[in-house]
Amino acid sequence: MSKLRKIFANTKVIILLVCLLLAAVAIHPDPFNNGVAIKAIAKNSSAESAGMEGPKSKITPMSLEVITRVNNKDITSVAEYFTAVSNLRPNQTVQIKTSKKSYSLVARPLINVTELNETETIPINKTIEINESVNGTFVFVNKTVEINVTRNKTLSQIVGVAQLGISVADAPTSNLRKGLDLQGGTRIIMRLEGNVSDDLVQDTIDALQQRLNVYGLSDIVIAPVTGGLSILDEPEKFILIEIAGATEAEIEPLIKTTGKFEAKIANQTVFRGGQDITYVCRTAQCSGIDPQRPCQSSAQGWSCGFSFAVTVNPSAAERFGELTKNIPVQGESLAEPLVLYLDDREVQSLSIAAGLRGKAATDVSISGGEQGNSETAARENTLQEMRKLQTILKTGSLPVKLTLERIDTISPSLGSEFLRNSIIMALVSLVAVAALLMIVYRRVIIAIPIIFTAVSEIFLTIGLAALIGWNIDLAAIAGIILAVGTGVNDQVIITDEALKKETEGTSSWKDRLKRAFFVITSSYLVTSASLLPLLFAGAGLLKGFAITSILAVTVGILVTRPAYAAIVHLLVEE
Repeated sequence: MSKLRKIFANTKVIILLVCLLLAAVAIHPDPFNNGVAIKAIAKNSSAESAGMEGPKSKITPMSLEVITRVNNKDITSVAEYFTAVSNLRPNQTVQIKTSKKSYSLVARPLINVTELNETETIPINKTIEINESVNGTFVFVNKTVEINVTRNKTLSQIVGVAQLGISVADAPTSNLRKGLDLQGGTRIIMRLEGNVSDDLVQDTIDALQQRLNVYGLSDIVIAPVTGGLSILDEPEKFILIEIAGATEAEIEPLIKTTGKFEAKIANQTVFRGGQDITYVCRTAQCSGIDPQRPCQSSAQGWSCGFSFAVTVNPSAAERFGELTKNIPVQGESLAEPLVLYLDDREVQSLSIAAGLRGKAATDVSISGGEQGNSETAARENTLQEMRKLQTILKTGSLPVKLTLERIDTISPSLGSEFLRNSIIMALVSLVAVAALLMIVYRRVIIAIPIIFTAVSEIFLTIGLAALIGWNIDLAAIAGIILAVGTGVNDQVIITDEALKKETEGTSSWKDRLKRAFFVITSSYLVTSASLLPLLFAGAGLLKGFAITSILAVTVGILVTRPAYAAIVHLLVEE
């Protein structure tokens, strides 16, 4: 009992226990977390109109908003959620309660419009410019007249209920992020044609990110990777895209085309991305928080405004002047906004200053704003929205040609099978190691600390992965198993040194410990150095194995190895 008290009073063991506690906080396990997590909210949907928002990027899984009740029915799984919303009627009110607040949605009718062969004539109002005499002087004035327009008749029929616009998944039970191999989804590798700069690669990633976000896809990972290490030649550059819960048929059309960006006024195209926009300012001199609309508090929180300058070519400027000259002024802006479309989907509506009415302006100031719960949050949201708009204007069309190199789709059921098999194999490995150690040392008091240290190393590694937001996939699990094997080997070295009898001429415990840690440190440095090339090999697909292995062996040499050395010394000392 005194030895056990000494073990728990040892500084190195206390450090290990504190690290285990911090890892538990980072993982935040909650096996009883019921409901369905909100993964994305579709644009212009019933859910968005009710005030529901999709999760912010980099949010931890346990911080996701979870739906717990729909129309006073408890929701514990995705199947129960879809059952609850499958029998809705058009214009029915839907009450949704989440872990954060309650929402009232209206189920919109799904309308099918059929164009008939019959025609009809209808009156519409049109604003025209006429020449009138005012006090003997002829001036141009705007006048609204009624004209008749002939068009085909249409038949509108309600054929069902439109989707609420909520993408859901089972509520997370921890902060661990499962990779594509374990939760299912699509992995795509795109090769960039030609010799492209790093800035152009980043512009392409921003454009792809914006496009996939517009289409309501969540859990997106887009990262630049290289084809390998090359000394003489420039390595090939790729873009790796991983999207959880999406199929090949859904994703391939979005990334194989370069995209179409348009800006319209009154449904008339003013300019197109790429061919009409010649410059988008991203420097502090002409973009950032608008000094005319600085951050200020309100009853709803904080709000900030942004503005940045863009330049269009002369032909687009003339179209702008022609389209705006007949638009009436409302306050400080024109009655019609400038609406931005990406692949025929509206992404932003911007007001046009009254002073630009009828002018062929080549230099245009784009403005907007965002809100937040604090001044810092409002500022960050505003700058993020500004960067998003700048990306749309600059790279609505992808700036480089992409070639589809590889596309893999993993079903969620197969991912669950992978996870189950990985857990079973890890448990079998631990049992086998424990049995072998007891056979070799024939002392349970030695085998138990080795197994405890190995399990602690696994727990600390996945806790660190949860803290930094690293995905746990099959490659990462393989890296953890490799690190545990290395760790057991290091502990055997420490154990052998500890069991040596302190006979005459035998070195002291400190000298033997230094000898053991010299071997352990050398092994750590060689292992880490040998894993570094895997960060770049295989278009980045082996990065999870390399990073997880390096994290695990680093945790081992800094925390678990010193703690084990202290434990085994106290257990075997005479």
